[in-house]
Amino acid sequence: MKGNLIIISSPSGGGKGTLIKEVLRTVPDVAYSISFTTRQMRDGEVNGKDYFFISRAEFERLVEKGEFLEYAKVHGNFYGTTIEQIKHETELGRDIILEIDVQGAASVRAKVPEAVSIFILPPSFEVLQNRLVNRATEKKADLKLRLQNSIVEVRRNKEFEYIVVNDNLARATSDLQSIILAERLKWIRQIETVRVILDSFDTSKIDNIGV
Repeated sequence: MKGNLIIISSPSGGGKGTLIKEVLRTVPDVAYSISFTTRQMRDGEVNGKDYFFISRAEFERLVEKGEFLEYAKVHGNFYGTTIEQIKHETELGRDIILEIDVQGAASVRAKVPEAVSIFILPPSFEVLQNRLVNRATEKKADLKLRLQNSIVEVRRNKEFEYIVVNDNLARATSDLQSIILAERLKWIRQIETVRVILDSFDTSKIDNIGV
């Protein structure tokens, strides 16, 4: 059975990163899509684990060859997801999670309409604001921009199939796990398995039953 491409989006501070880590730890046969980027590697980052770090020239070569499912320029650096990585994991029967913003998610859904899309929604604007403030990783201007962007992003929640409200880590993790596992049980995902079972239900076998 082919694996699913699972798109997960949320505003910055929505908690999608933490939820994804929990799912990767607890749900079997789930991989994580590692993006290619042209930005410099930061202290503590590992090539091939956090990102695939490549040159601008190499990135542009991949774009010209049509290797990317999606790519974008963010703060002067390019980020992209390769088609080959998604194809490799799903053909092995593994689901693969693509963590992406709402704009990128729309682009991927247009190209892969069968992808499973999930939006992680914070319980309120105030909670999101507190999370970002407590994280203390942005300057005041950057924090204000992220909060402004969050208002636009949450209003696009209807574009997604599923909504997970991240007000409690255990409950939100369980909801995310349930979606991934339930998607594997859809009829369309199990056509071959169902066909084999149905083939065994042959009326001619009834005549061979000893009475």
